[in-house]
Amino acid sequence: MKVVAMIPARYDSERFSGKLMKDLAGKTVIRRTYEAVVQTGLFQEVYVVTDSEKIYREINQIGGNVLKSTKQHQTGTDRISEFASNIDADIIINIQGDEPFINTSSLIKLIEVMKEDHLEVIDIASLMIKIDKKEDFLNPNNVKVVTDPDGFAMYFSRAPIPFSREKIFEKAFKHIGVYAFRKEVLIEIATLNPTRLEQIEQLENLRFLEYGMMIKMLETDTVNFGIDTEEDLQKANEFLKKNRS
Repeated sequence: MKVVAMIPARYDSERFSGKLMKDLAGKTVIRRTYEAVVQTGLFQEVYVVTDSEKIYREINQIGGNVLKSTKQHQTGTDRISEFASNIDADIIINIQGDEPFINTSSLIKLIEVMKEDHLEVIDIASLMIKIDKKEDFLNPNNVKVVTDPDGFAMYFSRAPIPFSREKIFEKAFKHIGVYAFRKEVLIEIATLNPTRLEQIEQLENLRFLEYGMMIKMLETDTVNFGIDTEEDLQKANEFLKKNRS
């Protein structure tokens, strides 16, 4: 079974425009992410998919695999789905371009659950982590997920779910936006229009559920450190200076 990683890399960002081309200890954020994914050794091929000529040149000049979007896309999944039919793969892993600190063990979990699903019940696999603090549970920037007894996603929301009428902080999980797709599922996603719930909550994973896709959620105890703000970039630079050459 051939497993490929695809990294959607949009230049503009509402919270931190151009962040993927910012310097992170001597290399751009997107280059560090690309190299980190390659260095896991988990993938036969790694691609960056971008709308930006700057990002395209950055990856191309280091000999990396990079694809230039020809369409406008609302989500990272839509961006990589544009090229899915041309990629030689059985499983495609979607890894965000602003996460240079890759957690290899979580990626292994995603790959293994897809490989072991011989009946192909699972369309998509993704990650979740337990929420320990009530303020994180209430924060709309943290996407929550609830699952059925078999670990398949029932709903994703920015709202605190499951809601407790007794006002007790229930066991809850935060969604981590790394996905493993069967190639044919990713190709199908490219043909699907955004759905009502997706547009209300601004969550692409609700489109997958509304079209009846089965999303297997795997619990992890590690969250990748993403670069969402200038403060995040500063912290990442400080970390690398202390821990890496």
